[in-house]
Amino acid sequence: MAALGKVYLVGAGPGAADLITVRGARLLGEAEVVLYDALVTPEMLALCAQAELVPVGKRSGQRSTAQTVINEKLVDAARRYQRVVRLKGGDPMLFGRADEELRALEEAGVEVEVVPGITTAVAAAAATLQPLTKRGVARSVAFFTSSTAPDEPDHPALPETDTLVQYMGGREAAATAERLLAEGRRPNLPVVVVENCSRADQRVRRLTLADLSHGLDVAHGPVLVMIGEAMGHRPHQAL
Repeated sequence: MAALGKVYLVGAGPGAADLITVRGARLLGEAEVVLYDALVTPEMLALCAQAELVPVGKRSGQRSTAQTVINEKLVDAARRYQRVVRLKGGDPMLFGRADEELRALEEAGVEVEVVPGITTAVAAAAATLQPLTKRGVARSVAFFTSSTAPDEPDHPALPETDTLVQYMGGREAAATAERLLAEGRRPNLPVVVVENCSRADQRVRRLTLADLSHGLDVAHGPVLVMIGEAMGHRPHQAL
């Protein structure tokens, strides 16, 4: 029986192909098979043209590959190939369901390595020239999502922090704003919304917490919502 291959969980970053790490790009170029997320761009997949490409996308609110099936595909790929890449949007260890995939691979005796990627919150801060922390204004940040596992209840409680960053925040952002207003946050608290971060069709909106409570326009890609005093617009800031 042939030895099992090795699986690399690689962070693709926020979207732009040149924001993947050097190590991640090298592994894509060496991979025999790449199992990739729905948000991975064609430009990113061009880095692994030699590999067999297997889409295993998961998109909120849309028909997608079940996590158990993805786990099975990864283990099967490790039995058939020596170098397997699981390409995940952003960073694998943040809202990337890495725990389920790691457990499945470890239980099957498959060697795993994780290659970090730029998570969208950091990329959005860079794209908008908007630091998530600011001396004397914000010294703590929380990344959160309202999404949970299908059989688990939602988590209405919000983190207590200076800057809040909501992933997958398109439909849930209004409820977040309503809760913050109910907790006593000021209505004109600054908010920055970034859609399709780092891509050619990136869209940035600046609004207030009160504006956010009325909801956002229909999005055509992943939405990140950043809330807090640190999001205040600087006098000479272009964006």
